[in-house]
Amino acid sequence: MKFPSVKNLFQSAGRTVERFPFESLFALAGTIAATVKIELTYTSRVQENWSLRTILVANLGLLLSLSATLFTESKTITGSKKLLIRAVAAIVALLLLFVINPGEHEADYIRFVLFSLSLHLAVAYAAFTDKGHIQGFWQFNKTLFLRFLTGALYGIVLFAGLAAAIGAMNFLFNFKFEWDTFSILFTWIAGIFSTLFFLSGVPDDFVGLDTDDSYPKGLKVFTQYVLIPLATVYVVILLAYEVKILVQWQLPKGLVSNLILGYAVFGILSLLLVYPIREKEENKWLKTYTRYFYFFLIPLLALLFAAAGTRVFRYGITEMRYFLLMLAVWLLFINLYFLIAKKQSIKLIPISLSLFILLSVYGPQSAFSVAMYSQRRILVETFKKHNAFKDGKLMAIDSTKISRKDGSKIVADLSYLIYKHGLQSLQPYFNQDLDKVSDSLAIHKDKLDAMDNTNYGVRYAKLEWTKKQLGLNKFSEYYNGEDEPYNPDPLKIHSYARDNTKVTVIKGFDYIINENRVYSDTSKFKIDGIECKQSVSDQALYSLQIGNTTAYFNVHKVAEKILKIKELKTTPDPNRPVVLSDSLLTLTQEIKGYTVILKINQLNFSTNNRDFDIDYIDANYLVKKQ
Repeated sequence: MKFPSVKNLFQSAGRTVERFPFESLFALAGTIAATVKIELTYTSRVQENWSLRTILVANLGLLLSLSATLFTESKTITGSKKLLIRAVAAIVALLLLFVINPGEHEADYIRFVLFSLSLHLAVAYAAFTDKGHIQGFWQFNKTLFLRFLTGALYGIVLFAGLAAAIGAMNFLFNFKFEWDTFSILFTWIAGIFSTLFFLSGVPDDFVGLDTDDSYPKGLKVFTQYVLIPLATVYVVILLAYEVKILVQWQLPKGLVSNLILGYAVFGILSLLLVYPIREKEENKWLKTYTRYFYFFLIPLLALLFAAAGTRVFRYGITEMRYFLLMLAVWLLFINLYFLIAKKQSIKLIPISLSLFILLSVYGPQSAFSVAMYSQRRILVETFKKHNAFKDGKLMAIDSTKISRKDGSKIVADLSYLIYKHGLQSLQPYFNQDLDKVSDSLAIHKDKLDAMDNTNYGVRYAKLEWTKKQLGLNKFSEYYNGEDEPYNPDPLKIHSYARDNTKVTVIKGFDYIINENRVYSDTSKFKIDGIECKQSVSDQALYSLQIGNTTAYFNVHKVAEKILKIKELKTTPDPNRPVVLSDSLLTLTQEIKGYTVILKINQLNFSTNNRDFDIDYIDANYLVKKQ
């Protein structure tokens, strides 16, 4: 593979910035914001949120600006009018900075993905909005796809080489480059190098593309011998399953929806990839395959609607079920178009899909509005069932008179609404001003100053506040058992911490090693040139091996010892653990040549009649040479 010279890279970058000034500025802004976010991780929730929002908006701004540039170039619009169109696109993207806020509303992550996907599709057809030009449209997107893959390959090679160089400097010269150095390096390569490389390869001769008959031989082989056979296997399996459903007269399984979508994606992609060669004499069979593809898709779409509808009627609409139904409607539209229309255009595929996606982002018809109203309706019905809905407001429920199944279902609904749409989504059902409640919970700090400094910690605090208001403290959303009266014994959540976790006295010790893993895992390092290994087993047996000798610490026994202290209470809130004496959470082992102490700062675990699980641990090994 021949890599471009440094001189050519700089010249190409200059021409690219000149052609795509707004796109380049958005790429730079997103890269700087990503760098800031890496540096601020777990230090400043508010500033980290703004950095994240800037990254997301920079991505959307780049795509929207690129779409505007391609549109103006295809229409040969120049001068101030071209600048105005591109400036308007950039301003629209910047306004999204004050709309998309995933730190407060988790659903905004999905909104961003939808916006980004829709704008990626817009880039595909922005230069081909006039009728015709199908060959140019295909060649343009083929070029973009190959350019993206090439840029990704160059970026990976460049990152691997520079990362290896940094690692060598750490090893040879004892430099202290940490993980954030590698993250920042990757950010700048992906954000600046790969982006400019991709933009430099965006075609500008749109008329010339219409006369380009070139077709990669490898693409033909890949499509004919990989994609089309895979689609065929899918359709045979799915049609056989549909026959089984009709014979046994049973409801379809949920996984069948993914399989049908997979078949549709494989099939449509394969048809798009072979579009330019479908008319050649040796490829006449492609027309027959296309016809049968859309014909066989009809019964599968009926099965898809049945599978999705069954879950909607049972559990209401969520965003994912909305998107499933939306894709089903879009596939039905595309299927009927290619079966009925005499004059067909493959440009309709990205254009229609991008419009469908945009309609699902905001407005009363959007996925989020429909899902929120559906889940709120289900929540209200459950409260009405237990006589806890009065004058349009939710009332506290008597937890002794509600089953674990219903209690957990209510908490799951509350969790969904609060995490996805914010606490304010419940405002119609509360007398309190939930905006003020949210603000107070967002700035609250617990005694250990833990978790509340993260978006997750704030959302968790809002859920706990809501559960307390509605008398649901005893219930967890994670329950899938039978409908039985609530029994507090099967599931208990414990959270304990030693007093004064802010300070760990290490006087008299030679090393301190952090331990925070809860899953079976092993890591290796060196102490004074001696090979060491830090491990934890599935049974919460923590070990520190130094050379050929190992210190073992059974954290399960620590938890069992704590449980025997009757005056201690369990707590469902890991942000406010019960404080224990230092001695209860300190274990000591003498091994050959060393004294090793495991000092536990915080320990969260859960128990029921069958299982005992360590959910979280924050601890340190203190090592002293003998």
